[in-house]
Amino acid sequence: MGTVVLVRHGETEWNDEQRVQGWAPVGLNERGRVQGAALGQHLADRYDVDRIVASDLRRTVETLREIRRAVDVDDVTTSRAWRERDFGVLQGLGYEALFHGYPEYSVVEAGYAGAEARPEGGESWIDFRERVLDAWDALQAEVDDETVVVVTHGGPIHVVLGELRGLDIIESIADIDVGNCAVTEIEIDGTVAILGRECVVAHLDE
Repeated sequence: MGTVVLVRHGETEWNDEQRVQGWAPVGLNERGRVQGAALGQHLADRYDVDRIVASDLRRTVETLREIRRAVDVDDVTTSRAWRERDFGVLQGLGYEALFHGYPEYSVVEAGYAGAEARPEGGESWIDFRERVLDAWDALQAEVDDETVVVVTHGGPIHVVLGELRGLDIIESIADIDVGNCAVTEIEIDGTVAILGRECVVAHLDE
């Protein structure tokens, strides 16, 4: 049996300002670096990590750097497959401006039509979900008797959790809360994925 530990990156200025980040090269703020350090210590204390896979965006790479200060592992790779959704021209907008000004791109506001809507230069939620599930399926197929940490974003974690919990697209967005540096633990037994701890952030208060 193997273990996959999904973790979200630390806080950025755009998180704090509630702006859509997408693929923007936004780095961690000071709070995010502190969160990343706490996350790294938590992972070192709880898991015997064999390898790490990380999104190649700046905020995940910087979180990875904080993790590696505590977790001694050499097998580290970055992957575009674990990036956040590409919001195209909508990137940088405030959440309120996005959802009120462009409700046709909001799954919560427009339902399945919102999931199919593709902003100029970006991905629809359907596109994004397929990309992430392809990455998840590939990872699950290769995990053996090992512990793999995946440093990613809120969006991919929503997708994977929604799939494992049997949620529809709207529920997977609206009913899951993924905080910065949240930890989700999934046991892999062959083709079976067993959800354990979900979106835990208690280590940030230790």
